[in-house]
Amino acid sequence: MPQGKPAGVACVQLDALLRCRLFGHPERPAVCGSLQPATDMCGSSREQAMRWLSRLEAQTAP
Repeated sequence: MPQGKPAGVACVQLDALLRCRLFGHPERPAVCGSLQPATDMCGSSREQAMRWLSRLEAQTAP
């Protein structure tokens, strides 16, 4: 996504199981590697993690 990924839009590099196709490859964007999982970010479910990510995207939107 050369122009960046809009908030609320899934990355085009995610496969059907929502796994990154670029993980471990040099072409993976630096921003993806800089986002390190933590308990406060991931919570105990996918739903909690998605809420956290949604808030982060809203707070950092241009």
